[in-house]
Amino acid sequence: MTVELELRSVTYHYPGQSQPALKDVTLGTSGGRRIALLGRNGSGKSTLLLACNGIVRPQSGGVYLDCRPVAYDHASLCRLRRTVGVVFQNPDDQLFSASVAEDISFGPLNLGLSDGEARDRVATAAELCEITHLLDKPTHALSGGEKTRVALAGVLAMDVEILIADEALAGLDPWMRHQVMEIFDKLSAQGKTIVLATHDIGLARAWADTVVLMEGGTVCAVQPAAVFFANPGLVARINPFDL
Repeated sequence: MTVELELRSVTYHYPGQSQPALKDVTLGTSGGRRIALLGRNGSGKSTLLLACNGIVRPQSGGVYLDCRPVAYDHASLCRLRRTVGVVFQNPDDQLFSASVAEDISFGPLNLGLSDGEARDRVATAAELCEITHLLDKPTHALSGGEKTRVALAGVLAMDVEILIADEALAGLDPWMRHQVMEIFDKLSAQGKTIVLATHDIGLARAWADTVVLMEGGTVCAVQPAAVFFANPGLVARINPFDL
C-alpha cells in the first residue's frame, strides 16, 4: 500500500518563543523512500517530525494523509498514528511499561486489536528487531541499544507505513547502529518509507535516496541524495568541515 503524507504551509510557534519553529513548511512523501532530514540544531527537524505524527498541531496550514486533512480528534489521530510512527532520540521518552512485551503491545491494544492480534504483532516486531529474548525483561534493565530496538519494535507493532526516526542512532555504538540500519533496510525493502533525522552526513550520503535540508524552521532543499551531495554549497550549510 502506498501512503501519501503531506504538510501544506505548516507554521508552528512554541509558547514564549518569538520565532516560529516551523515557518510555512510544505513537504510530502510517499512510496517507500529513504529520506535523510538534515539541518543544524534548532533548524526545526524535530518539530517537523512531531507534526507528521500529530504530536504537534500546526497553528496554520495543515497535515494531510492520503489527501485528507488530519482533524486532531481521537479517531483522526489514531488513523494517523496507525500510519506514521515515531522513534525518539531518547528511547526512555517512549518506554513506560513494566516489561518489554507489555511495552510493545501497548500500541496495538490501544488501537483496539484483540489480545491475540496484539501478541502476534509483538512476536513479529520482536523477531524483526531481534529482541525476542528480551520480551520478559523489565524495560529499566535494558541497555541503551536494547531500549532503542524495543522502542522501534513498539512502533513497528502498529504496522506503520511511514517510520520517523528522530536522531534514533545517537549514542549507539557502531555495532548497534549497524543493527538498527539493517532493520531500516528490511522495512524499506517492504515498501515502507523511512525518514531519518541525523547529523551524520556520511550515513545520509550512503543510505538515503532523498535529502531534505532545513534551516530556520523552513525547508530550503528537497533533492535526490546524489544531487544534494554533489553540491558543496548545500553540504556546507550543514557542516562546513565535512566537504
